[in-house]
Amino acid sequence: MRARIFQPARTAMSSGTAKTRVWLLEFAPSESREVDPLMGWTSSSDTQSQVRLQFSSKEEAMEYAREHGIDAQVQDPNKRKPNIRAGGYGENFATGRRGAWTH
Repeated sequence: MRARIFQPARTAMSSGTAKTRVWLLEFAPSESREVDPLMGWTSSSDTQSQVRLQFSSKEEAMEYAREHGIDAQVQDPNKRKPNIRAGGYGENFATGRRGAWTH
């Protein structure tokens, strides 16, 4: 069985970091999906592709994979840079602003 261990990224619709601190072990699909000719639904008899295991650290996930004989590939997360300005939005309306206020 092949699997990947990764830390999920934040959603595109939010700037928060909820649900991004856990590590997931997700199995790769072992067979392709089939389309039902009557209804058009996709299906597969591969039940392992539906399994996502959560771990609190990368080491725990790697140890689990090693104990159960799972060939796991670890993907380290891309951390975002802290690019928040000190003043933020309120800096636009500060009385000691250096530039001209053109709003």
